Amino acid sequence: MPRDGTASPFAHPGFRWFAVSLVAATLAIQIRSTVVAWQIYDLTGSVLALGLIGVAEIIPFLACILPAGALADRRDRVGVMRWALAIHLLCALGLAAVALLPGLPGQMWSIIAAVALGGLARAVLMPARTALSSEVAPRELAERVARWRSGLFQVALVAGPALGGLIYAYGGAAIAYACDAVLIVVAAVALFGIGRNRPGAVQPPAGGAGGIGEGVRFLLGQRVLLGASALDMFAVLFGGAVAMLPAFAKEVLQVGPEGLGALRAAPVVGAACTAAILAWRPPFARAGRTMLLAVVLFGLCMIGFALSTALWLSLVLLALSGAADQISVVVRQTLLQVLTPPHLLGRVSSVNAIFIGSSNEVGALESGVAAKLLGLVPSVIVGGSLTIAVTAVTAWLVPDLRRLGRIRPPEGPR
Repeated sequence: MPRDGTASPFAHPGFRWFAVSLVAATLAIQIRSTVVAWQIYDLTGSVLALGLIGVAEIIPFLACILPAGALADRRDRVGVMRWALAIHLLCALGLAAVALLPGLPGQMWSIIAAVALGGLARAVLMPARTALSSEVAPRELAERVARWRSGLFQVALVAGPALGGLIYAYGGAAIAYACDAVLIVVAAVALFGIGRNRPGAVQPPAGGAGGIGEGVRFLLGQRVLLGASALDMFAVLFGGAVAMLPAFAKEVLQVGPEGLGALRAAPVVGAACTAAILAWRPPFARAGRTMLLAVVLFGLCMIGFALSTALWLSLVLLALSGAADQISVVVRQTLLQVLTPPHLLGRVSSVNAIFIGSSNEVGALESGVAAKLLGLVPSVIVGGSLTIAVTAVTAWLVPDLRRLGRIRPPEGPR
C-alpha cells in the first residue's frame, strides 16, 4: 500500500490492460528508433542525417496532432488507439521489408518514409492514450495513475533501446523490426481487455465535445501548466543529446551497437528507478521548486556527459539526467491530469504534445545542426548551458510555478 494510503490503480482491470498495451507499444517503438538511428548513421556517417530522422517524424506529427486530439475527445479512445497501432504495424513491416532488400535503391529514403509514417501514428496514438489513462481508474487516483503510467513508460524505455541494440548486433535489422511488429500486435490485443472497465470515464458536457480551439484556450489559461510544459520543451530542445548518441558511441567512446544500446538505455534506467521510488511516495510538497531544480540538474548532467571520455562515467551522467528528467515529467503530467477536465484531455494533450512531443524531433535537428557548426562536444556543452539559463528565466517569468506546492484539483465543479 502506498505511504499516503491511496489505493493502487492496479486494483482496476482496465488499468492493468492499459499498462500492458503501454509497455508493449513503447518497447516496440524504442526498438525501432534505436535500429533506425544506427542504420542511418551506418549508411551516411553524418550527424546531420541523424537530425533528418527527427524532421521526417515531426512534420506529420505536427500536421496531425491537433485533429487527433479532437478525435480522441469525440470518438471511443480505445478504437482510436487501435487505428494508431495499425499504422505503427505497417511502419514496422515496411522497415523489415527494406532490411531484407539491402540492395534496394534509395534505401535511406525508404527508411525516412517509414519514420514519417511512424510520426503520423504517434500523433494519433499520443492524445488518445493520455486521455484514456484518465478513464481506466477512478478520478481520485489521477496523480497515482500519472506516476505509474510515467514509471511504466520509463521501464519500457529502458528495455527498448537495450533490446534494439542487442537484436540488431546479433540478429540484424530485419529481426529487430519483426520483434517491433509482434509487440505492436500485443499492444493492440491488450486493448480488448479494457472494454467497459473504465471507472473514471465521464460524459462530455451538453453541446458536444467542442472544437480544437477549446483545448488551446484552456491551456493558455493555465499559467502554471503552460510554464511547466514550456520549460520541459526547452530542456529537451537544448539539453538532450540523445540524437547524437550514435556519433558519441562511434567517435568519442568508440563502442559498437551494444554500447549505443547501453547509452540510449542509461537515461531511462535512471528515470525508471526514480519513477519506481516516486510511485510509492506521497506527492511533492513543493512541486514547482522540485521541478526547477531537476531541470538544472539535467542541464549539468548534459555538460558533464559532453566532457566525458569514459563509458562508465557517460552512463552514470546519462542515468542521472534521466532521473532528473523523470521528476520534471511527473510534475508536468500530474498537472495535466489533475487540472484538465476529462472531456478536454484529448485536445489539451495534443496541444501539450506540440510542446513536448515535438521537442525531441526538433531537438534532434537542432543537435545535428549545432554539432555540424560547433563540433560534437561543444554543441552539447552549449545546449546544457542554455537549459540552465532557460530554467532561470522560467522561474522569473512564472513565479506561480516557482511557488507551486502540492498539486491539487481546482476547487468547484469540473
